[in-house]
Amino acid sequence: MSSTVTVHPAKGVRGIGMITLIAGIIMIIAGLGVWVVVSQTLSSEEITVSEDASMFAGQHVAGPFTAYAQAEVIDKHATEMADGKTYAQLDQDDPVRDSVMDASFLRASLFTSVVAFGVCALVIGLGIVFILLGSALRRLAGGPQVQVDTPSLTSSGDLSHPAPTHRADPVQPAEPAEPTRPAPPAAPPERPSTRTPAEEPPAEGRTTELPASRPPEAPPAGGTGSPSA
Repeated sequence: MSSTVTVHPAKGVRGIGMITLIAGIIMIIAGLGVWVVVSQTLSSEEITVSEDASMFAGQHVAGPFTAYAQAEVIDKHATEMADGKTYAQLDQDDPVRDSVMDASFLRASLFTSVVAFGVCALVIGLGIVFILLGSALRRLAGGPQVQVDTPSLTSSGDLSHPAPTHRADPVQPAEPAEPTRPAPPAAPPERPSTRTPAEEPPAEGRTTELPASRPPEAPPAGGTGSPSA
């Protein structure tokens, strides 16, 4: 016999979904807020990408791509000024040492802003994922109850199975056929006797007489006609 089991939605899933949804919204707001702050800070410096830059030449530095392009240009100019040497490789009395140091500080600041933009993008992406996950959990928790038919358990703990309604009879093996006995050999046919009746010996008490030979009749005289009656 089978029993009916009612499956209820898990408790607390709806609340977890709501918390995840709110966390996603907060992360998106925080990421967008930090992005705007960093962008305004860069824009207030009034930095313009140099004309000899490989990309974004002449554009105002206010985002991650323009900041990266300007940092690469500063590194290029500082390397040319120091003849390929870094700040640590220059002598302390070298006149270009201070310029190379300022270039290193500017590059570090620009790369810091690039990293800040990357962290903001990551937080915004995680916020979107959290919102989708929270919405899915709330939908699952708000589903109806489900009834499932399950087989009952026997006293030994095994699942009981209903008796089959039809059972096919097992195929009986065919009885072996009796071996056929070979037919007895046929008797050989009798040979016909080659003796003529004249050669056969007479039977006892009986004599065999041969018919007398009849002389041929003479033809009638005076013609070839048939004899008269």
